[in-house]
Amino acid sequence: MRTLKISTYLAADLETVKSYLMTPALLNYVVAGLMKFHPIEPNFFPSKWVEGKFSVKMFAFHFLPIGKQIIGIEFPQKSDHWVLRDNGSGSIAKTWDHLIFLESEGGGTRYTDEVSIDAGLFTLPIYIYAFIFYSYRQMRWRKLVNLNFRPLNDQLIE
Repeated sequence: MRTLKISTYLAADLETVKSYLMTPALLNYVVAGLMKFHPIEPNFFPSKWVEGKFSVKMFAFHFLPIGKQIIGIEFPQKSDHWVLRDNGSGSIAKTWDHLIFLESEGGGTRYTDEVSIDAGLFTLPIYIYAFIFYSYRQMRWRKLVNLNFRPLNDQLIE
């Protein structure tokens, strides 16, 4: 098991970041170009994340199938920050325990991804991939905030 923790500052208040984070459409937006998640069971994402298990197919670069994953949404109670947990697992990673921490910082939000990964012999390469994946996601988050969430808003309207 390996654990990765990566953080970034977002120039948006915590409630705004939390509101967009709770929108499943954001998931595919922040990984666009690198991955795509397609819901299997249920066969659609809810309009807002709720606690529960969501089975998805994963596609690298939007077209190359790389397995299935369970997104296990939970909302652990913390007193000093807000947390979303994806207690997931899949066909490659038996454990993909992803925590997203949101904390107010200055006039914006400190956004942190922390993921614990167990993929047996593939743990190290998956860990390296996770570093690239979460760095990319956070870059996409910063871009989205800098554009005042317009690309995601346009996508939600379509």
